[in-house]
Amino acid sequence: MKSLRNSVHLIGNLGMDPEVKDVSNGRKMARFSLATSDSYINQKGEKVTETQWHNLVIWGKLAEVAGQYLKKGKQIAVEGKLETSIFDDKNGNRKYYTQIVVNDLLMLSGKSN
Repeated sequence: MKSLRNSVHLIGNLGMDPEVKDVSNGRKMARFSLATSDSYINQKGEKVTETQWHNLVIWGKLAEVAGQYLKKGKQIAVEGKLETSIFDDKNGNRKYYTQIVVNDLLMLSGKSN
């Protein structure tokens, strides 16, 4: 069985077009956001939908593919791992930034015009 230690699997819709950048040694990196939604019926019998936003980063050839084919609104499935950075802002306040480092990507929605 594949290791489940730090494994994230999500299906959602892109909140933005990927931002692709060249980093060291000609390697590519793409960043974008992904929205996932869950629905439930509350105690009043009303349907409630909650949306969570996730920060994603992809490296290498997959980043090039993301930049070429992914657009805001497209539905995708991703597999990756959580990574959290800790830093102090200019006022000395401790900040945490969590992102998903994507290892695999599957485009679920059809081609956009």
